[in-house]
Amino acid sequence: MDRPSVSRSPAGLLIGAATLAWPWLVTRWQPAGGWPWLVLLTALVAWRLPVGHKRWALGLGIPAVLLAAGGQATLVMRLWPVLANAALLGLFARSLRHPPSVIERLARRQTPDLPPSGVRYTYRVTQLWCGFFAVNGTLALATVIHGDPALWSLYNGGLAYLAMALLFAGEWLVRQRVKKRAS
Repeated sequence: MDRPSVSRSPAGLLIGAATLAWPWLVTRWQPAGGWPWLVLLTALVAWRLPVGHKRWALGLGIPAVLLAAGGQATLVMRLWPVLANAALLGLFARSLRHPPSVIERLARRQTPDLPPSGVRYTYRVTQLWCGFFAVNGTLALATVIHGDPALWSLYNGGLAYLAMALLFAGEWLVRQRVKKRAS
């Protein structure tokens, strides 16, 4: 029997919801000493990862839990967006060196016989997302270093999502024009 998709399983839905709500959760958990929730979420994420990624998750998760237990829970919770962007940058960049790229894999779900021009386009879009994750992660880190909780919440809980939505929308519009020209 096939394992359910991470995104559609209850654990996958919980991870996705927690990731989207992370800035709000940090704001609520911090005053209550919420580091045990961090441990639970880290364990849940590690459990759902493919086998090859579990070592990487433990390599980040164990130090995070130790820092949290040592009184640095706020720092660890605020670094989550930085780590998420670093992980996505790593995943997307690795797919550029070891094709097919992440975006090509997604595109082939709708268009299995992707033409060479589509492969080139998806490669470029994957590069664009690498740039986005690098910039977004750097800005997320800057909000952590700056130390202003309101700025951290504004950027990581709003502006980063807005930037991502604009990139999605802009790429979709460009893709429609590219498809129209190709047909």
